[in-house]
Amino acid sequence: MSYGIEVGKYKMKQRKPVLIIDESAASLKAIELLREKGIEFVNFDIRKFAESCCGDLPTTKAPSVFAPEGVFKGLSGVEDYIAVVLASAAKDGTQGESKSAYW
Repeated sequence: MSYGIEVGKYKMKQRKPVLIIDESAASLKAIELLREKGIEFVNFDIRKFAESCCGDLPTTKAPSVFAPEGVFKGLSGVEDYIAVVLASAAKDGTQGESKSAYW
């Protein structure tokens, strides 16, 4: 799945979804599901947030996907995200791009 578009002399990168993970089996399953479907994503281990910033994120549930298409919480949310992306790709013949897909 290609990420990018050229506008004039500039190449803009499409946003990749961010997968919030922890050490749980559900997080490992979410990674596996996204990879199986060929969906590019960025991993962010929620434990690193506490080390690099301000402490825990008690209201964030791992796994979760933050994407231009929305926020999808829990493993069932990851499965819903995959369904949205695949349905959009089937409809458009592309990897569903929203208006906010580019930086």
